[in-house]
This record gives sequence, C-alpha cells and structure tokens, in this order.
Amino acid sequence: MLILILDFLRAHLPLAQRAIGPMRVLEYITVRTALSLALSFLISLAIGPRVIRRLAELRAGQVIRKSRGAGALDLSAMHAMKAGTPTMGGLLMILSLLSSVFLFCRLTNIYIILLLAMTLGYGALGFWDDYLKVSEQNHKGVTPRRKLLIQAALGLVLGLALFVGPWPVHYAPTNTYGYAYLLVPFVKTLYTPLGLMFIPFVMLVMMCTSNAVNLTDGLDGLAIGVTIVNIVAFLIIAYIVSQNRFAEYLFVPYIAGGGEIVVFLGALLGASIGFLWFNAHPAQVFMGDTGSMMLGGALGTTAVVLKQEILLIVIGGIFVVEALSVILQVGTFKLTGTRFFRMSPLHHHYERKGVQESKIIIRFWIISWLLAIAGLAMLKLR
Repeated sequence: MLILILDFLRAHLPLAQRAIGPMRVLEYITVRTALSLALSFLISLAIGPRVIRRLAELRAGQVIRKSRGAGALDLSAMHAMKAGTPTMGGLLMILSLLSSVFLFCRLTNIYIILLLAMTLGYGALGFWDDYLKVSEQNHKGVTPRRKLLIQAALGLVLGLALFVGPWPVHYAPTNTYGYAYLLVPFVKTLYTPLGLMFIPFVMLVMMCTSNAVNLTDGLDGLAIGVTIVNIVAFLIIAYIVSQNRFAEYLFVPYIAGGGEIVVFLGALLGASIGFLWFNAHPAQVFMGDTGSMMLGGALGTTAVVLKQEILLIVIGGIFVVEALSVILQVGTFKLTGTRFFRMSPLHHHYERKGVQESKIIIRFWIISWLLAIAGLAMLKLR
C-alpha cells in the first residue's frame, strides 16, 4: 500500500517531490522486505498472547488423534498432556502476514494476488478442517476425499492462471517465455515444455506440498521450524530470479516483477518466526490445519511461480520424507499386514524409539538447513 501511495504522489503531485523524498527508500526491495519481516514479527509478538487467550476461551483445544486399526499405537496416549492446547494458531500467522503484505507489497502485482489467493484459500480449507474437529471434538474433520478435491480445485485455478496468461518469464539459455515448462536441475538447456500437462502438474505440486506440511506438523515447533528454513531459501531464490543479471548468470528464469515475491516471503518469514515464539517446545499454541495448509499453499505457490518445483523436493526434503513415511507405512500394512515404522509420520517413529521430542525437532531443523544449502548450491551447478 505504501509503495502505491508513493507512486500516486509522484505521478499526481509533482510539487511534493521534496516532501516524499525520504519515502523513496521504499522503492528498494531489500528495504521493504526487511520492514515487512520486522513488522509481521512484532505484530505476532503483540497480538499472540491475546489470540491464544481468545482461542482458549472459545475452547478451541487440540483434539489428539486416537488409534485406528489392530495393533495401532495410540497417539492420544503419547501426547495426552498436549490435549486441550489452543489450536488454529495459523490465524495468528495470517493476521501478521496480511498486515505486512498490505502495507509493504505492491498490491496490484499479479504475483502478490496469486500468492494471497492461494495462501488464504488453503488457509480457509485448514480453518474449516480445524473448526469441524474442535466443534465436534473429533480428530477427523473434513473428509480426506473432500479435502483433496478442494486442494486440487485451488491448484487448478493456479495452473490455469499461469498457463493462459502472457507472463513475463524468460529463460535466456533457450530464449523461452512462459510458465508451461519444467526447469530441470544441472542441465541449463533443458527447459522441458509441458503443454496442457502443466495444469495437472501444478495441481499435483500444490496437493503434495500442502499435505506434506500438514503431516509434518506433529511436534512442537517442528513444522514451523522447517518451514522457516524453506522460506529463507526461496526468499534468496526469489531475489535472484527477479534480477535479470543474476538470472542469466545462474541460468534460471528471469521473472519481471518477481521482486514483490521477496517482500511477501519476508512478511511470511516474520509471521512464522513470531509464531515459533509461542509454538516452541512446550507449545502454548498449535498452528492446526489452518496454519499448515496455509504454509503449504504459500510454499507450493512460491515454488511454482519461481519455476523451482523440482528444487522444492530438495529444499523441502523433510516434508517429502515425512509424507513418504506415511505412504510407505500405509502401503506396507495393506500389503503385508505389518508396519514398516513403529509409527508414522517419521517423527513419531523416533518418539516411539525413545528419542526426546526436543532432540527430534532440532535434528530435523539441522537436516532442513543442510538440504536448503544443497538446494541453493544446485542453482549454480548447471
């Protein structure tokens, strides 16, 4: 909003040029990113206690999943002490994020519009899921089929928007424009055309990312800590692709106007750090599906618009492994009647092995940072 006001004053009030001079610092992406990060973090700290207290008053407490199936271990017994902890903490992140985005982002930028639409869309789905769980005191919430359909529909909207629009995305090595391509790591001339398959590809990315973040959210601070690492990595990538000279040097697509994505990610990073303040072990609040779906939608959209979908698999490797552990556990049980892990997702497997919760969290964070460094290094290896 501030940058739009600055544009208006410059265009319509030429006599005010001297007065608005100090505001020109807002033209710098780095300045607005730093300010958006700081503001969303401070807002989180300021309103966090009130939001948590209000959630507790509304009895929006966490419903712990109970065991299902013969021989299944009971999560409600493992995490009995966490039952009743306020959930839907994703609302805190959304409020902090929106405050900074509306103040420091160029709201007419199409990337900001897409990021907000997908972030809020997936956040709304998560809120619906949380509401059903809390109001019915049942861990099931929205049925898996309905949840997948809505996730797919949101991905369809994003895929169609990127497929049909004349987007300023240029890949210099092959002199190719547009989004309907797949950027392959390590090979600078391989920018594979997907055609109409780009749309279901985007749907798959969005569904996988939102569900993977959701599955990772099982220990205090685990999902938000890993998400923070991912946001930092993609913030760096977003700045690179928004600068033509950097994009050409590293052989990645140049995205005109992509600098606003950096500001958005700065706001998301500040909101996430602010939430971690209250979600660190022992957690005062859980993000719930409101937060995990919202973060998954934001990360998936970011990877798609930056044309770094494959790199998301590396940087978000913790999310990938957590999701795969569930798939492997379910598949093994259906085929053989036995379980591959002691419990899934993977972080619960280590809990059952007796590893302390805080140690699991920190080790997963460390691995996530190493994966992020590896992912960023892959930008150069072409």
